[in-house]
Amino acid sequence: MTPAAAPALPADAGFDSVPKDDKRITRGWTFYDWANSVYPLVITSSIFPIYWGAVTKQLSPETDVVNFLGFQVPGSSLLTYAISAAFLLIALVSPFLTSLADYSGRKKLFMQIFCYIGAASCAALYFFDKTTLVLSTFIFIAATVGFSGSIVFYNSYLPVISSEEKFDSLSARGFSMGYIGSVLLLIICLGLIMGHHTLGLEEGHATRLGFLLTGIWWAGFAQIPFATLPKDPGRPAGAVSDAGWLLNGFHELGKVVDQLKHLPNLKRFLLAYFTYNMGVQTVMYVATIFGDKELHLESTALITTILLLQLVGILGAWLFAKLSERIGNTRALSWAVFIWMLICVAGYFVQAGWSFYALASVIGLTMGAIQSLSRSTYSKIIPEHTPNTAAFFSFFDVTEKLSIVIGTAVFGGIAQITGSMRNSILSLIVFFILGLVFLLTLRGKKLRDDVTTGAEAVAPPPATPNVGMPATR
Repeated sequence: MTPAAAPALPADAGFDSVPKDDKRITRGWTFYDWANSVYPLVITSSIFPIYWGAVTKQLSPETDVVNFLGFQVPGSSLLTYAISAAFLLIALVSPFLTSLADYSGRKKLFMQIFCYIGAASCAALYFFDKTTLVLSTFIFIAATVGFSGSIVFYNSYLPVISSEEKFDSLSARGFSMGYIGSVLLLIICLGLIMGHHTLGLEEGHATRLGFLLTGIWWAGFAQIPFATLPKDPGRPAGAVSDAGWLLNGFHELGKVVDQLKHLPNLKRFLLAYFTYNMGVQTVMYVATIFGDKELHLESTALITTILLLQLVGILGAWLFAKLSERIGNTRALSWAVFIWMLICVAGYFVQAGWSFYALASVIGLTMGAIQSLSRSTYSKIIPEHTPNTAAFFSFFDVTEKLSIVIGTAVFGGIAQITGSMRNSILSLIVFFILGLVFLLTLRGKKLRDDVTTGAEAVAPPPATPNVGMPATR
């Protein structure tokens, strides 16, 4: 059966006026990774989870069960539930906000708003102690919303500022910048914590200063991309006055939903990403808690491991970008997902010692790779020259956020029911198996669907032959 024709995509002169591969613009774009990657490293992956565990242990030294709004919840599960709540919230509002940003020409403004919400919330965690657990949980949720909300607008610039053949390398460069910048701040925070006696500070106070520095770093370095990213192309021709932009935000979202009905490869990729990302993101968010509660590792060992993950992640992002040039994006992603399946099995049996560091090295190698490749692959699948980049990336973002909601909730629930996070780690293999199956449905296909008008396909201009670059498959 011949698929129904997709709605015509209007050309937007504003997008054509944005220079592709301009070094100043692309360098500025990567600096947002440098700026905001301190949040996932310091707050979600290393210092904050350890500090969270210390605070909940003070409240309940024997059972690790804390009172949260009248509910008795294990401290480790409460953190995963807070992550789930934050990503559920952003998943609900992101599609509307991104469509609104596309229509109103305020993409950069929305990116700035979420950035400042996240940075201010990180700084506010300076006041987190055992007397402010409930309030600090909501502040942590706000920081997570700010981080995830700004990322969708940041990602949507990739197809605007870069030519398609450079999507993989630029995406990898952004992730590498994020790893380097976040490691630098983590080292500074560790210096504060380890040298707190010399500085005349209590250890808890030094730790909270790290949260304050995270917010300052994030907002401060974000000024570089805010100054260099091009002005949003703005409204389509014939747009109505500002009085109508709220309603037109819904209209733009409806147009993107209608286009998605006729883009089967895009739907297949989103389904694959949704499933394997449940496992990837859950491991990233719970790895430190797992090492603390299940393996009983010292704080220094945990943070050393996190540093190892970041450094190996730089190598992994670049290696898989090169691999995608040789064998194609979906094949490279399939290999990364298969490695993650092995990680789940190894995680069930891992013990403190050399096996833990070996597993952490493999996680680091594939962690940046799968995130970077997923972002660049999606950029290659969405319709070329679409004026709705933020709206399209909102579906990518919603897919990611809902997968985190389900993944972390499943992980926390299994750990709470069975009493062991090892069972939770092993259960994640189901998500990777499903993700691999869905990825295999894209093997051998041209990723970007032809955009059609009526019964005729409007084919994109022929690409220059490049034997070494089958990266759109």
